[in-house]
Amino acid sequence: MYAIVETSGRQIQLEAGRFVDIDLIASEPGDSYVFDRVLMIVDGGESQIGKPFLEGAKVTGKVLSHGRASKIIVYKQRPKKGTRKKQGHRQGYTRVLISSIAINDKVLAEAKGERN
Repeated sequence: MYAIVETSGRQIQLEAGRFVDIDLIASEPGDSYVFDRVLMIVDGGESQIGKPFLEGAKVTGKVLSHGRASKIIVYKQRPKKGTRKKQGHRQGYTRVLISSIAINDKVLAEAKGERN
């Protein structure tokens, strides 16, 4: 079972018990994070598709850590002008462990060992 959610302008496939790296969010490690913009939930042969989002569906997770991706080099040069510009960039991210997938307060999938 998996869910497709929209966050930070991107669509991400999430499964319970796995972690995902998303754009940096303002929360502390250990905090709970809820993805409420769920586009689709797939359970084997059955799937539920929202128009554009599923009502009452949410994916909850736990913030594990914050980090920065590896450096990329941005190099610009104008030919025959002697103009050069070299920049580096490291994108910040937040690692989230997916705890459960639920719709209308009914838990469809839950990570192992996460039962309350």
